Amino acid sequence: MINANLKNSYAADERVLNNTYKQMFVYGMMIVLALFTFFANDYMILIASQMGILLIAVVGINILTGYTGLVSLGHGAFVAIGAYSVTIFANLAEGIIPAGVMPFFAMPFAVALAALIGVLVGLPSLRVKGLYLAVATLAANFIVIFLIEEDLFQPWTGGMVGLTTHAPNFFGWVLDTKREMFGMIAVIGFLALLAAQNLIRTRIGRAFIAIRDRDYSAEILGISLLRYKLTSFALSAAYCGLAGALLAYFFARILPEQFELTLSLNLVAALIIGGMGRSMGPVFGVIIVVLVPELIKVLFSSAVGGSASAAQFRAPLQEIAFGLLLVLFLLKEPLGINQIVDRILRAANRWPFARG
Repeated sequence: MINANLKNSYAADERVLNNTYKQMFVYGMMIVLALFTFFANDYMILIASQMGILLIAVVGINILTGYTGLVSLGHGAFVAIGAYSVTIFANLAEGIIPAGVMPFFAMPFAVALAALIGVLVGLPSLRVKGLYLAVATLAANFIVIFLIEEDLFQPWTGGMVGLTTHAPNFFGWVLDTKREMFGMIAVIGFLALLAAQNLIRTRIGRAFIAIRDRDYSAEILGISLLRYKLTSFALSAAYCGLAGALLAYFFARILPEQFELTLSLNLVAALIIGGMGRSMGPVFGVIIVVLVPELIKVLFSSAVGGSASAAQFRAPLQEIAFGLLLVLFLLKEPLGINQIVDRILRAANRWPFARG
Protein backbone atom coordinates (compact mmCIF):
# COMPACT_ATOMS: atom_id res chain seq x y z
CA MET A 1 0.00 0.00 0.00
CA ILE A 2 1.29 3.43 -0.88
CA ASN A 3 1.42 5.53 2.26
CA ALA A 4 3.68 8.43 1.20
CA ASN A 5 5.98 7.76 4.16
CA LEU A 6 9.17 6.41 2.61
CA LYS A 7 11.94 5.15 4.91
CA ASN A 8 15.34 4.59 3.33
CA SER A 9 17.36 3.62 6.42
CA TYR A 10 16.97 1.69 9.67
CA ALA A 11 17.62 4.87 11.64
CA ALA A 12 14.70 6.58 9.93
CA ASP A 13 12.43 3.63 10.64
CA GLU A 14 13.42 3.56 14.34
CA ARG A 15 12.76 7.24 14.96
CA VAL A 16 9.97 8.08 17.39
CA LEU A 17 8.85 11.04 15.28
CA ASN A 18 8.96 9.06 12.05
CA ASN A 19 6.72 11.25 9.92
CA THR A 20 6.04 14.91 9.29
CA TYR A 21 2.70 14.97 11.11
CA LYS A 22 4.20 13.67 14.35
CA GLN A 23 7.06 16.14 14.12
CA MET A 24 4.71 19.03 13.47
CA PHE A 25 2.50 18.00 16.38
CA VAL A 26 5.31 17.62 18.94
CA TYR A 27 7.25 20.73 17.96
CA GLY A 28 4.03 22.71 17.65
CA MET A 29 2.96 21.64 21.15
CA MET A 30 6.33 22.69 22.55
CA ILE A 31 5.85 26.15 21.08
CA VAL A 32 2.25 26.31 22.32
CA LEU A 33 3.28 25.34 25.86
CA ALA A 34 6.06 27.94 25.88
CA LEU A 35 3.68 30.68 24.76
CA PHE A 36 0.95 29.41 27.09
CA THR A 37 3.26 29.77 30.10
CA PHE A 38 3.72 33.48 29.47
CA PHE A 39 0.32 34.58 28.15
CA ALA A 40 -2.33 32.38 29.80
CA ASN A 41 -4.37 33.74 32.71
CA ASP A 42 -4.19 32.30 36.22
CA TYR A 43 -7.27 30.09 35.83
CA MET A 44 -5.92 28.49 32.65
CA ILE A 45 -2.53 27.97 34.32
CA LEU A 46 -4.29 26.20 37.22
CA ILE A 47 -6.19 23.85 34.90
CA ALA A 48 -3.11 23.15 32.75
CA SER A 49 -1.02 22.39 35.83
CA GLN A 50 -3.61 19.89 37.05
CA MET A 51 -3.49 18.29 33.60
CA GLY A 52 0.29 18.02 33.74
CA ILE A 53 0.32 16.39 37.17
CA LEU A 54 -2.45 13.98 36.23
CA LEU A 55 -0.71 13.19 32.92
CA ILE A 56 2.44 11.94 34.65
CA ALA A 57 0.38 9.63 36.86
CA VAL A 58 -1.65 8.31 33.91
CA VAL A 59 1.56 7.61 31.98
CA GLY A 60 2.56 5.43 34.94
CA ILE A 61 -0.80 3.61 34.82
CA ASN A 62 -0.29 3.12 31.09
CA ILE A 63 3.03 1.33 31.67
CA LEU A 64 1.34 -1.10 34.05
CA THR A 65 -2.11 -1.57 32.51
CA GLY A 66 -1.68 -0.50 28.91
CA TYR A 67 1.64 -2.17 28.16
CA THR A 68 1.94 -4.95 30.76
CA GLY A 69 -1.75 -5.81 31.04
CA LEU A 70 -1.92 -5.66 34.86
CA VAL A 71 -5.04 -3.94 36.17
CA SER A 72 -4.72 -1.55 39.11
CA LEU A 73 -7.39 0.49 40.88
CA GLY A 74 -5.18 1.79 43.67
CA HIS A 75 -2.56 4.00 42.10
CA GLY A 76 -3.89 7.02 43.93
CA ALA A 77 -2.01 5.54 46.89
CA PHE A 78 1.33 6.02 45.12
CA VAL A 79 0.44 9.62 44.32
CA ALA A 80 -0.23 10.08 48.04
CA ILE A 81 3.08 8.44 48.94
CA GLY A 82 4.94 10.79 46.61
CA ALA A 83 3.17 13.88 47.94
CA TYR A 84 3.59 13.06 51.62
CA SER A 85 7.12 11.69 51.39
CA VAL A 86 8.50 14.74 49.56
CA THR A 87 6.99 17.00 52.24
CA ILE A 88 8.02 14.84 55.21
CA PHE A 89 11.56 14.53 53.83
CA ALA A 90 11.83 18.31 53.49
CA ASN A 91 10.56 18.80 57.05
CA LEU A 92 12.98 16.26 58.53
CA ALA A 93 15.99 17.40 56.47
CA GLU A 94 15.41 21.10 57.09
CA GLY A 95 18.62 22.57 58.48
CA ILE A 96 20.65 19.56 57.32
CA ILE A 97 20.28 19.90 53.55
CA PRO A 98 20.45 23.45 52.12
CA ALA A 99 17.09 24.73 50.90
CA GLY A 100 18.51 25.53 47.48
CA VAL A 101 19.16 21.88 46.69
CA MET A 102 16.37 20.28 48.73
CA PRO A 103 14.21 19.30 45.68
CA PHE A 104 17.15 17.36 44.20
CA PHE A 105 17.06 15.09 47.25
CA ALA A 106 13.38 15.16 48.20
CA MET A 107 11.93 14.33 44.77
CA PRO A 108 14.20 11.31 44.08
CA PHE A 109 13.44 10.07 47.60
CA ALA A 110 9.69 10.32 46.93
CA VAL A 111 10.01 8.54 43.59
CA ALA A 112 12.23 5.78 45.05
CA LEU A 113 9.92 5.21 48.01
CA ALA A 114 6.87 5.00 45.75
CA ALA A 115 8.71 2.52 43.50
CA LEU A 116 9.71 0.37 46.50
CA ILE A 117 6.15 0.22 47.83
CA GLY A 118 4.99 -0.44 44.27
CA VAL A 119 7.11 -3.60 44.25
CA LEU A 120 5.46 -4.74 47.48
CA VAL A 121 1.97 -4.01 46.15
CA GLY A 122 2.88 -5.82 42.91
CA LEU A 123 3.72 -9.09 44.64
CA PRO A 124 0.13 -10.41 44.34
CA SER A 125 0.41 -10.04 40.54
CA LEU A 126 2.64 -13.13 40.58
CA ARG A 127 -0.28 -15.25 41.75
CA VAL A 128 -3.46 -13.46 40.65
CA LYS A 129 -4.53 -11.23 37.79
CA GLY A 130 -7.57 -9.53 36.36
CA LEU A 131 -10.31 -8.64 38.81
CA TYR A 132 -8.50 -10.25 41.76
CA LEU A 133 -5.40 -8.13 41.16
CA ALA A 134 -7.57 -5.00 40.86
CA VAL A 135 -9.11 -5.76 44.26
CA ALA A 136 -5.64 -6.31 45.78
CA THR A 137 -4.39 -2.93 44.54
CA LEU A 138 -7.64 -1.32 45.67
CA ALA A 139 -6.94 -2.60 49.17
CA ALA A 140 -3.50 -0.95 49.03
CA ASN A 141 -5.20 2.39 48.36
CA PHE A 142 -7.36 2.09 51.46
CA ILE A 143 -4.41 0.96 53.59
CA VAL A 144 -2.26 3.95 52.62
CA ILE A 145 -5.07 6.44 53.29
CA PHE A 146 -5.77 4.74 56.63
CA LEU A 147 -2.11 5.02 57.68
CA ILE A 148 -1.99 8.69 56.68
CA GLU A 149 -5.04 9.46 58.83
CA GLU A 150 -3.91 7.25 61.74
CA ASP A 151 -3.14 9.15 64.96
CA LEU A 152 0.10 7.20 65.42
CA PHE A 153 1.63 8.86 62.32
CA GLN A 154 -0.01 12.26 62.80
CA PRO A 155 3.25 13.99 63.85
CA TRP A 156 4.61 13.23 60.35
CA THR A 157 1.51 13.15 58.13
CA GLY A 158 -0.64 15.74 59.89
CA GLY A 159 -3.56 13.32 60.07
CA MET A 160 -6.90 14.66 58.89
CA VAL A 161 -5.66 18.27 58.78
CA GLY A 162 -2.89 17.47 56.30
CA LEU A 163 0.50 19.06 55.78
CA THR A 164 1.66 22.48 54.66
CA THR A 165 3.99 22.08 51.70
CA HIS A 166 7.13 23.99 50.77
CA ALA A 167 7.66 25.82 47.50
CA PRO A 168 10.54 24.20 45.57
CA ASN A 169 13.81 26.10 45.76
CA PHE A 170 16.37 25.59 42.98
CA PHE A 171 19.66 27.26 43.97
CA GLY A 172 17.81 30.24 45.42
CA TRP A 173 15.10 30.45 42.76
CA VAL A 174 11.88 29.78 44.67
CA LEU A 175 8.98 28.71 42.46
CA ASP A 176 6.35 30.49 44.54
CA THR A 177 3.88 31.28 41.74
CA LYS A 178 1.55 28.94 39.85
CA ARG A 179 3.01 30.13 36.54
CA GLU A 180 6.54 29.17 37.51
CA MET A 181 5.29 25.84 38.81
CA PHE A 182 3.50 25.17 35.53
CA GLY A 183 6.77 25.68 33.67
CA MET A 184 8.44 23.01 35.81
CA ILE A 185 5.44 20.65 35.52
CA ALA A 186 5.33 21.05 31.73
CA VAL A 187 9.04 20.26 31.32
CA ILE A 188 8.92 17.24 33.66
CA GLY A 189 5.70 15.99 32.05
CA PHE A 190 7.19 16.20 28.56
CA LEU A 191 10.35 14.36 29.64
CA ALA A 192 8.32 11.72 31.48
CA LEU A 193 6.17 11.07 28.42
CA LEU A 194 9.25 10.86 26.19
CA ALA A 195 10.97 8.47 28.64
CA ALA A 196 7.92 6.18 28.66
CA GLN A 197 7.77 6.20 24.86
CA ASN A 198 11.42 5.18 24.61
CA LEU A 199 11.07 2.60 27.39
CA ILE A 200 8.57 0.61 25.33
CA ARG A 201 11.08 0.45 22.48
CA THR A 202 13.66 -1.28 24.70
CA ARG A 203 14.01 -4.91 25.73
CA ILE A 204 12.12 -4.18 28.95
CA GLY A 205 9.23 -2.64 27.05
CA ARG A 206 9.01 -5.56 24.64
CA ALA A 207 8.94 -7.92 27.63
CA PHE A 208 6.05 -5.92 29.10
CA ILE A 209 4.08 -6.23 25.86
CA ALA A 210 4.81 -9.96 25.63
CA ILE A 211 3.46 -10.45 29.16
CA ARG A 212 0.36 -8.46 28.26
CA ASP A 213 -0.33 -10.49 25.13
CA ARG A 214 0.27 -13.94 26.70
CA ASP A 215 2.17 -14.29 29.93
CA TYR A 216 2.55 -18.08 29.74
CA SER A 217 4.08 -17.86 26.27
CA ALA A 218 6.36 -15.05 27.42
CA GLU A 219 7.62 -17.21 30.28
CA ILE A 220 8.28 -20.11 27.90
CA LEU A 221 10.37 -17.74 25.76
CA GLY A 222 12.55 -16.95 28.76
CA ILE A 223 10.93 -13.76 30.07
CA SER A 224 10.95 -13.73 33.88
CA LEU A 225 7.43 -12.89 35.06
CA LEU A 226 8.74 -12.16 38.55
CA ARG A 227 11.29 -9.65 37.32
CA TYR A 228 9.26 -7.83 34.70
CA LYS A 229 5.92 -7.70 36.52
CA LEU A 230 7.56 -6.20 39.58
CA THR A 231 9.60 -3.85 37.35
CA SER A 232 6.38 -2.68 35.72
CA PHE A 233 4.79 -2.04 39.12
CA ALA A 234 7.91 -0.19 40.30
CA LEU A 235 8.08 2.06 37.22
CA SER A 236 4.35 2.74 37.32
CA ALA A 237 4.46 3.61 41.02
CA ALA A 238 7.53 5.80 40.46
CA TYR A 239 5.66 7.87 37.87
CA CYS A 240 2.74 8.28 40.28
CA GLY A 241 5.16 9.20 43.06
CA LEU A 242 6.66 11.88 40.83
CA ALA A 243 3.16 13.21 40.13
CA GLY A 244 2.47 13.27 43.86
CA ALA A 245 5.68 15.21 44.55
CA LEU A 246 4.69 17.82 41.97
CA LEU A 247 1.19 17.96 43.42
CA ALA A 248 2.64 18.65 46.87
CA TYR A 249 4.81 21.43 45.48
CA PHE A 250 1.94 22.93 43.49
CA PHE A 251 -0.67 23.13 46.25
CA ALA A 252 -0.12 25.00 49.49
CA ARG A 253 -1.50 22.10 51.51
CA ILE A 254 -2.10 18.38 50.97
CA LEU A 255 -4.99 16.50 52.59
CA PRO A 256 -5.83 12.78 52.72
CA GLU A 257 -9.10 13.36 50.85
CA GLN A 258 -7.15 14.40 47.76
CA PHE A 259 -5.90 10.83 47.29
CA GLU A 260 -8.98 8.74 47.93
CA LEU A 261 -10.58 6.24 45.54
CA THR A 262 -11.88 8.97 43.22
CA LEU A 263 -8.34 9.84 42.18
CA SER A 264 -7.51 6.23 41.29
CA LEU A 265 -10.71 5.89 39.29
CA ASN A 266 -10.00 9.14 37.44
CA LEU A 267 -6.56 7.84 36.47
CA VAL A 268 -8.05 4.64 35.05
CA ALA A 269 -10.87 6.54 33.34
CA ALA A 270 -8.36 8.87 31.65
CA LEU A 271 -6.40 5.90 30.34
CA ILE A 272 -9.48 4.10 28.99
CA ILE A 273 -10.84 7.22 27.29
CA GLY A 274 -7.47 8.23 25.85
CA GLY A 275 -6.36 4.78 24.76
CA MET A 276 -4.44 2.05 26.60
CA GLY A 277 -1.06 0.95 25.35
CA ARG A 278 -0.46 4.07 23.27
CA SER A 279 1.94 6.91 24.02
CA MET A 280 -0.53 9.71 23.37
CA GLY A 281 -3.45 7.94 25.03
CA PRO A 282 -2.77 9.48 28.46
CA VAL A 283 -2.56 12.95 26.89
CA PHE A 284 -5.96 12.75 25.22
CA GLY A 285 -7.53 11.06 28.25
CA VAL A 286 -6.28 13.66 30.72
CA ILE A 287 -7.57 16.48 28.54
CA ILE A 288 -11.05 14.96 28.56
CA VAL A 289 -11.06 14.04 32.26
CA VAL A 290 -9.97 17.51 33.38
CA LEU A 291 -11.89 19.62 30.88
CA VAL A 292 -15.25 17.81 31.03
CA PRO A 293 -15.94 18.81 34.68
CA GLU A 294 -14.88 22.37 33.91
CA LEU A 295 -17.12 22.47 30.84
CA ILE A 296 -20.04 21.07 32.85
CA LYS A 297 -19.38 23.70 35.53
CA VAL A 298 -19.47 26.53 33.01
CA LEU A 299 -22.56 25.27 31.19
CA PHE A 300 -24.41 24.46 34.41
CA SER A 301 -23.61 27.87 35.90
CA SER A 302 -24.76 29.69 32.78
CA ALA A 303 -27.97 27.64 32.69
CA VAL A 304 -29.07 27.85 36.32
CA GLY A 305 -27.06 30.79 37.59
CA GLY A 306 -25.16 30.81 40.84
CA SER A 307 -27.87 29.47 43.16
CA ALA A 308 -26.57 27.20 45.92
CA SER A 309 -29.56 24.86 45.69
CA ALA A 310 -28.88 24.12 42.03
CA ALA A 311 -25.10 23.75 42.52
CA GLN A 312 -25.59 20.57 44.57
CA PHE A 313 -26.66 18.74 41.41
CA ARG A 314 -23.46 19.57 39.56
CA ALA A 315 -21.26 16.90 41.20
CA PRO A 316 -23.66 14.02 40.38
CA LEU A 317 -23.91 15.39 36.86
CA GLN A 318 -20.12 15.15 36.51
CA GLU A 319 -20.17 11.55 37.73
CA ILE A 320 -22.89 10.69 35.23
CA ALA A 321 -20.88 12.32 32.44
CA PHE A 322 -17.81 10.24 33.34
CA GLY A 323 -19.87 7.07 33.41
CA LEU A 324 -21.41 7.78 30.03
CA LEU A 325 -17.99 8.56 28.53
CA LEU A 326 -16.55 5.28 29.81
CA VAL A 327 -19.49 3.25 28.51
CA LEU A 328 -19.38 5.06 25.17
CA PHE A 329 -15.68 4.41 24.59
CA LEU A 330 -15.79 0.83 25.84
CA LEU A 331 -18.65 0.04 23.45
CA LYS A 332 -17.85 2.17 20.42
CA GLU A 333 -14.10 2.78 20.56
CA PRO A 334 -12.32 0.50 23.07
CA LEU A 335 -8.93 1.73 21.86
CA GLY A 336 -9.80 5.30 22.87
CA ILE A 337 -9.33 8.71 21.34
CA ASN A 338 -5.80 7.82 20.26
CA GLN A 339 -7.18 5.30 17.77
CA ILE A 340 -9.50 7.93 16.29
CA VAL A 341 -6.61 10.35 15.89
CA ASP A 342 -4.46 7.60 14.35
CA ARG A 343 -7.10 6.90 11.72
CA ILE A 344 -7.27 10.58 10.83
CA LEU A 345 -3.47 10.86 10.59
CA ARG A 346 -3.17 7.70 8.49
CA ALA A 347 -5.78 9.01 6.09
CA ALA A 348 -3.95 12.34 5.86
CA ASN A 349 -0.61 10.57 5.42
CA ARG A 350 -1.91 8.43 2.53
CA TRP A 351 -3.64 11.28 0.71
CA PRO A 352 -3.88 11.58 -2.25
CA PHE A 353 -2.50 8.12 -3.11
CA ALA A 354 -4.75 5.73 -1.21
CA ARG A 355 -7.99 6.19 0.65
CA GLY A 356 -10.26 4.19 2.90
